[in-house]
Amino acid sequence: MLIGTQDSILGDKNRIAMPKKFSDELGNKLILTRGYDNCLIVVNDKNWNKLISQFEAVPFLNSDVRDVRRFLIGSAIEVELDSQRRFVLSENLKTYANLTKEVYFVGLGDWVEVWDKTIWSKRMNEMNSTEIANKVFEVIKS
Repeated sequence: MLIGTQDSILGDKNRIAMPKKFSDELGNKLILTRGYDNCLIVVNDKNWNKLISQFEAVPFLNSDVRDVRRFLIGSAIEVELDSQRRFVLSENLKTYANLTKEVYFVGLGDWVEVWDKTIWSKRMNEMNSTEIANKVFEVIKS
């Protein structure tokens, strides 16, 4: 399972090293795409197919579905890790996530998010676990 937080450095030529604990589980061939809240999502083929299969049952005629597909699939890139577990990040994904030098990889079960350190720290300070728990409870209850 992909869990925990690991830091990394965005290097020259937009190269970044995937933390070993995540690459061991995900493998060397990855898919990166835009995530929500200005982060990136990293998955392997298996988890990508699981994510994309959720759209198969939803009518293509729905404009929101098309927009989500554009957001996730349209921005996706395939990367392969080198012998040092590095990959090259596309400029458009780097810009989208406002990535600077220091980044965090955050394991969330089936996927990993990539955050700029400053944005991640701010996001963590803004979260209120009690409020989040109450909102999730309301969703489960209904």
